[in-house]
Amino acid sequence: AHCSLQAKRLLLDPKFEGYKLSLEPLACYQLGLDAAVAEVQLRDDQYTLDHMRAFGMYNYLHLDSWYQDNVYYVDQFGRVMNLSVTLDTALQKPREVFRLPADLTAYDNRLCASIHFSSPTRVTLSDGTGRLYLIKSGKRGNSASEKWEIMFNEELGSPFIIAHSVSFVKSDTHSLAVLLLRVEKDELDTKGSGFHVTLEWVTIAEISKEGDHRYEIIKRRVLQGKSVPHYAAIEPSGGGLMIVSHKPFKFMESEGDKLEENDDEKVLNEKKDPLYYWQQTEDDVTITVDLPQDITKDDIKVRFSPDSICVTLRDQPILMEGKLYSSVDHESCTWIIKENKSLEISLIKKNEGPRWPELIVGDTRGEFIMDSSQCSEIAESLMHLTSEVMNPDPEKEKPPCNAQELEECDAFLEDGASLCRFDGDTLKVTHIINLGSNQYLFSVVVNPREMPCFCLRHDVDALLWQPHSDQPENMWEHIATFNALGYVQASKQDKKFMACAPDYSYAALCECLRRVFIYRQPTPLSTVLYNRKEGRQVGQVAKQLVATLEANDPILGFQATDERLFVLTTKTLFLIKVNSGN
Repeated sequence: AHCSLQAKRLLLDPKFEGYKLSLEPLACYQLGLDAAVAEVQLRDDQYTLDHMRAFGMYNYLHLDSWYQDNVYYVDQFGRVMNLSVTLDTALQKPREVFRLPADLTAYDNRLCASIHFSSPTRVTLSDGTGRLYLIKSGKRGNSASEKWEIMFNEELGSPFIIAHSVSFVKSDTHSLAVLLLRVEKDELDTKGSGFHVTLEWVTIAEISKEGDHRYEIIKRRVLQGKSVPHYAAIEPSGGGLMIVSHKPFKFMESEGDKLEENDDEKVLNEKKDPLYYWQQTEDDVTITVDLPQDITKDDIKVRFSPDSICVTLRDQPILMEGKLYSSVDHESCTWIIKENKSLEISLIKKNEGPRWPELIVGDTRGEFIMDSSQCSEIAESLMHLTSEVMNPDPEKEKPPCNAQELEECDAFLEDGASLCRFDGDTLKVTHIINLGSNQYLFSVVVNPREMPCFCLRHDVDALLWQPHSDQPENMWEHIATFNALGYVQASKQDKKFMACAPDYSYAALCECLRRVFIYRQPTPLSTVLYNRKEGRQVGQVAKQLVATLEANDPILGFQATDERLFVLTTKTLFLIKVNSGN
């Protein structure tokens, strides 16, 4: 089903005036790390934009949404380190909760380690070498109750990063579904980048054998596409998948299905050759049909009527038949066999002048051929809609559109991203939304029991959408708006990560180095403020804050909670107190 996203008008503010730069100080705390973050640089053979998006812009800081202000990262010794914050003034050093068994330095082609928190007590973990770990963690964020134990680990082929995972119970069996992202060499792709992107959807279930409980892989499915998805998430029930991507993804079938698919494609290709060609002038229509060998004049039967035509050949099915787009003078219509063994039919229009958009109503087997004079005539008739000159006649009632009037930040790198929902059983797309110019900005987990929300640009605003896989009538709900954020972020040339508070109280973005920008929602003022230009009182103001970190290392991770921003560099973890806890 082709759907659309319905914005809630009550959540939009057409009178929003902009952000006011606030100089209020932000409390910023910093923690030196015992060991550097395990950053993995791109190799020489990882040179495409997809490699950069998937691995070069990877967020090395992982927020555990099940517990408040609880973050994790992996250091260069393969240790999973945790920082849990209760009081900013009594910060503990990050503590080790788990150590990856493999010696990562021995692997040449590894990717960055990735973590996803599937439930309050389950974690999926990848060491970047192609091995997946399923961990039972206990209650996290507390050194007394947090104990990480490996429940399952298996080599799953080439290296990957974990895009998403969910934990669910299906028919009394505990299962986990994990989404693995890879960028792989494509030998068949000679014209493109030479790579394709795969998303592998792995389902792991708890199997009981003679009182022994073990986790095993019960299903592996692979989707393939030509661009790294902006957003990919499994539904909480494990029954479907949602993907936002620039280029479409599709499930890769087994060999038997591929053969059937190829046969279908052949049939489609055979049908593509037009059955007939037609041309028109203001007075008449000419149809040309290629004839089989050994057909003579006596084998052809053409029947004209004022509003229809029927052409048959001896001992063959009807060649063309149906209602004409408009009436003809059927007594003046003629047909002849040309020297090159083709049949030429001339129809005389009853109403001279109007162009026919089609010959036979509903028949798509023919191809219309337009001559050059008709092409130039149409181009001329559309000339008034565009202009080479920058606004040549500003007083004109209908000024011509000129693309140069768009600002640079309104031009999107890629139009045509789409949001697709795949069904887990049929492996078919059930819903599709063409996002057009609604540029994808970031995703955020508002409620860990639901799917992650995604934020899209709508005109100048940024709108936050919550997917509800269990509500077919309200599958994507507009839950919050960040006024003018779509416009503001477009001007930040060096931005690396974007995030927002799960309670929508602020949005934030950081640059590659040092600077963090925070945009608060409009709040009522405690003092009276007048707009002198318009002579009216201003009731509320949206504040912009800028924090500059005391670090020369690039920002590697960025996460937002209701009260704090966490910013990770190679050797330091910064905490910025954005909201007080009351």
